[in-house]
Amino acid sequence: MSDSQKRLAGEAAALRVEAGMKVGLGTGSTAAWFVKALAARNLSDLRCVPTSDATADLARELGLTLSTLEDTPRLDLTVDGADEVGPGLALIKGGGAALLREKLVWEASDRCLVIADAAKVVKTLGAFPLPIEVVAFGHKTTGNRIADVLADHDIAMPARVRSAERGLVRTDGGNLIYDARCGAIIDPSRLADDLKLITGVVEHGLFLDLADEAIIGTDDGVEVLVP
Repeated sequence: MSDSQKRLAGEAAALRVEAGMKVGLGTGSTAAWFVKALAARNLSDLRCVPTSDATADLARELGLTLSTLEDTPRLDLTVDGADEVGPGLALIKGGGAALLREKLVWEASDRCLVIADAAKVVKTLGAFPLPIEVVAFGHKTTGNRIADVLADHDIAMPARVRSAERGLVRTDGGNLIYDARCGAIIDPSRLADDLKLITGVVEHGLFLDLADEAIIGTDDGVEVLVP
């Protein structure tokens, strides 16, 4: 059912885009539905900034016109998925290891629209492991610093570097991802600030006060949430 809910959310978001807009394209399975639906609309004079190489490949294959933040520094709208959607549209993102580029695009946008299936809506952030992007150099030392910050937030489990069969997972920018199994994040704003102060941390997956609206796919259609 989640695939059909993701598709509904993506297709509904594509209807928010108008000809001539500059649009940020998110990363992940739900964002892919949006990219496909957007391409199918054949709107004129769209300029799209993808948040990952994977999204760029999909958009290019579908015939969308791509740009970069260097050439298009201000966007009208970004549409992207989320791993968790909490109260006030506080989000956890980064499950697809694109959180730095995603946040750069989000912060360059006049409006940000998050799309998700119903299971992503939670009362408290933290059940989904919080991704933290770190530079590869000295990353174990950075991981220890992250563990100290997590402990200060009563999160006992240290963050673990993400790996796959091919080895350590690297972002499109060559960084590594640490995943923190928080359980519950009681004070997302303070945790976000504390993580950003760590030397070696490039970005974290807490997207706070960035989403203007959420379109949630459900079995009965779509539901719109606002902060």
